[in-house]
Amino acid sequence: MNLPGYPFTPHRLEVRPGVSMSYLDEGPRDGDVVVMLHGNPSWSYYWRTLVSGLSRPASGKAYRCIVPDHVGMGLSDKPDDDHYDYTLQWRVDDVAKLLNHLGITGPVTLAVHDWGGMVGFGWALTHAAQVKRLVITNTAAFPMPQAKKMPWQIALGRDSRFGAFIIRAFNAFSSGASWLGVERRMPADVRRAYVSPYNSWKNRISTVRFMQDIPLGPQDRAWALLDEAGRRLHDFADRPAFLAWGLKDFVFDHHFLAGFRAALPQAEVHAYEDAGHYVLEDKHELLVPLIRDFLQRHPL
Repeated sequence: MNLPGYPFTPHRLEVRPGVSMSYLDEGPRDGDVVVMLHGNPSWSYYWRTLVSGLSRPASGKAYRCIVPDHVGMGLSDKPDDDHYDYTLQWRVDDVAKLLNHLGITGPVTLAVHDWGGMVGFGWALTHAAQVKRLVITNTAAFPMPQAKKMPWQIALGRDSRFGAFIIRAFNAFSSGASWLGVERRMPADVRRAYVSPYNSWKNRISTVRFMQDIPLGPQDRAWALLDEAGRRLHDFADRPAFLAWGLKDFVFDHHFLAGFRAALPQAEVHAYEDAGHYVLEDKHELLVPLIRDFLQRHPL
């Protein structure tokens, strides 16, 4: 695959019998750890500019960046349902296994996007003492705000067999996100890099399963975990937090930003009217140095 801006060497870890996760581990091994968690339908490629800016800076402090591809996503294995349970709890458990494998028992900066927020704060429920700083971009860590309506595009994939079919048959979700998730048009080779892991019916299983696992009420398997994360989000109000938000995101919009601002009232907020869901695509020239500065101003 041609992956512009991704000069990294992925590693692999078997997180389930016969199922391996791909992950990046870039930067000095004794550097402050930044764990970056992506969502659906992206992969670690979303974080590439931040990884380069933190792990290999031209000058200044370098950070250790650990960036997994969730199972079924990116360069990780894409097993069928008989070999992997595509649920939020399994995602959280995979992150725990990876960090345990790497011996990450000390402080971390948690950086999240999209489903990465639910996975990351799910992990943080049992590792809160390790989370010392937060970098939060267009995501959720609490149930859908009451004022927010489920976008029909997401409901179609979550609740409709037809929606699931077109996602798996035509890569509709990943392809659509590469166009609709940005305000600044992606270069063609970058767009191809985003969608390239999802090049067959088999390899698109997780883009559908993520959507089908969206918890909207107590009847959904992921609800209890997400509900607890939301109730405890304010526990992190004493940690330095950096919120970067693309306000043109039609899913994780101003309602979700308001939820984080309410729970983390001391957070540093950078919201952009001319940026979309993939805020690091639209604003990486601004955000990467801003995030570096944020980390330097709030040392561990």
